[in-house]
Amino acid sequence: MGRKVKFERKTSETEITIELDLDGKGGYAISTGIPFFDHMLNLFTAHGFFDLSIKASGDTDVDPHHTVEDVGICLGEVVKRALSDKKGITRYGYAITPMDESLAKVAIDLSNRPYLVYQVPERVYARGSFDLYTAKEFFRAFSNTVGMNLHIEVPYGENEHHIIEAIFKSLGRSLSQAVAMDGRVKSILSTKGVL
Repeated sequence: MGRKVKFERKTSETEITIELDLDGKGGYAISTGIPFFDHMLNLFTAHGFFDLSIKASGDTDVDPHHTVEDVGICLGEVVKRALSDKKGITRYGYAITPMDESLAKVAIDLSNRPYLVYQVPERVYARGSFDLYTAKEFFRAFSNTVGMNLHIEVPYGENEHHIIEAIFKSLGRSLSQAVAMDGRVKSILSTKGVL
């Protein structure tokens, strides 16, 4: 189908090369310098059936924030470019994913109206260096750059690893639905005629 994009971004804080095939098979080669973040992006890719390659370096010795946010920007950019004019796509996606004691719900509208709703439990255990607040920066950068309305809700969960993992899996599954081609959609799925 030809929805493949390569993109490079270099700033004084990060250097990122990213390649995406929206119509892949779930293959990944991801290295951000933040192992848990890599693991989450691997899950996102596998469960979304994309092919994704990311090579990122950044000032993670200072804080992972810059790298996480910039990867979100770059991932958003390649998704946006791969979708082009959005003709024929399903536009919406929704997934619920359990992970042990945690449950994540993710809903997407590729509306070109970016907005992030992020509702997660306030008390969690087993905190790591890539936490719920750092993850939120990724989701915000990603949704803003794509132009995606992104709702993330975790009604319950205790272990932060499990919560974040359930979110990334749901994100991959719901994005896969939203970018899927639908033969019934001849132009753009909007009564306005534009997204």
